[in-house]
Formats: sequence, C-alpha cells, structure tokens
Amino acid sequence: MNHTILFDKYLTLLGIEAAEPSYEFLCKLVKAHLIKIPFENISKLLFKKQRMNYIPTLQTFLEGIEKYNFGGTCYTNNYYFYLLLEYLGFDVKLCGADMKNPDVHLVNIVKIDWQEFIVDGGYAAPFLEPLPRDLNTDFVINNGSEKYIVNPKDENRKTKVEQYSENKLQHWYTAKPQPRKIEEFRRVIEDSYTGDSTFMNEIRIVRFDDNSSVSLRNFMLKETIGASVQTVKVNRDELPAVAQEKFGMPDSLVKEALDSVKEIKDIYD
Repeated sequence: MNHTILFDKYLTLLGIEAAEPSYEFLCKLVKAHLIKIPFENISKLLFKKQRMNYIPTLQTFLEGIEKYNFGGTCYTNNYYFYLLLEYLGFDVKLCGADMKNPDVHLVNIVKIDWQEFIVDGGYAAPFLEPLPRDLNTDFVINNGSEKYIVNPKDENRKTKVEQYSENKLQHWYTAKPQPRKIEEFRRVIEDSYTGDSTFMNEIRIVRFDDNSSVSLRNFMLKETIGASVQTVKVNRDELPAVAQEKFGMPDSLVKEALDSVKEIKDIYD
C-alpha cells in the first residue's frame, strides 16, 4: 500500500480533512490524535510475542487503531505522527528526549510563524494542544490531581517537561531540539522489548477526551472528569474485560498479551 493511501487513511481515522499548514490546523490534528489514539502497551506485548523488537509498519499501526482501538508508546505514536505532519507540509522535526537515560523518549517539534511547539502524543499526558517552547514563564496543564509544567528553554535550547501528582514531582523529560532520524533510536527501541524493560512488565493504557481521561495502570483504573478523580482497584483476571469496556480493546487480545507477563510490576516509567 503506497504512502498516499496510508496517510489518507490516517486522516480518515482521525476524522480530519487535509488542509494547509497553520497553527489552527495543527491544533485540530493534535487534539484528534490524542483522543483517537491511546498510549498503550498491549499491542507492544503482542508484537513481542510475534518476535518483533521494533516499531510496527505504518500499515500495521493504522490497522491496530482501526480494528482494535490500539495505539502505541512514544516511539510508534510520535514517529508516525511526525510522518503525517511532514506529509501535510508542516515544518516538523523528530527529536530525542532524555529521562533518567538519554534518548528514551521521542517528541516532535513543529515551527509555525517562527514559533516552536512540542507535539507529544506518546507521554500518556493530556497534551491536547501543541506545547509552546518560546516561553518566558512556565506553561501549566492541570488534569485532576496531576499537573504538567513546560519550562522555558534552558541555555542549550532544551525544554524540560515535568509531571506532578498531588504536587509531588513524579516524572520528567528534557526535549532536545536537534533533528533526528528514527534509525538513530533503533537500539533504545530494541531495548524496550527486553525482558526487564518497563513495558514488558506492566500494563498501561491511557485515553483522553476534552475534559476527561481514563487510565489503566496495572491494577488501578482511574477516571478523571474535570477536577473529579475516581480510582478503582481491579484484579488481574478482570483486566481484559476492563480494557474492552473502557478502551474498546478486544478482551481476547488483551488476555493474550497478559499471558506473556508473568508478574505485573509496579514500575514508574
């Protein structure tokens, strides 16, 4: 299947019609992408069972969205969004981001009218709009009991994004502005499929909407509507049914993915 057909299908899945690059169009794309395509590692566990150790093809990625309500982690979600934005004519670059280790996260940086924005559909965060990089003060996003802060660029033009829960810093990444190629991340992507890696040992599914979100992190199901947060604990046997009810993923595939995880660990990625 050629790329034009695939990108047209991508846009159809997002419910978006192609248009000239603009900030308004970028906002539509970012919001539609985050709402339609979840952050999840169920598909990644299934790929591991198929002896894959790299990102799926674009066709496989789109079929997963269409048939099973899958998405992916940062490598898949953000890389294919990068290709879509490039196809649509945006001035976009694929960039690495450091966490505790270098280049373990991918983001997109888009330039429009001499201003730069981070586009990140792979952080399991409510980034429903492009994140500004040209800041004088912190840019704050609130989601129930969680808060995300985008800091102004540092002296090396890097942008730090922080996640807080109950006002306690939980996680962060530092986006680097140098343009990169996906091949440069082959080793770190392969490492993400190894037996001791985070997403081979935990369950994570997150989906967002305008003013709400639902997330499954191991045995904790959290639903957020505005400032209201409800958390319910589920057992392992209930996970496939919960994934089907809350995220539309076939319970049989979720069960198959779970069968490959001997012990679900409470690891913070």
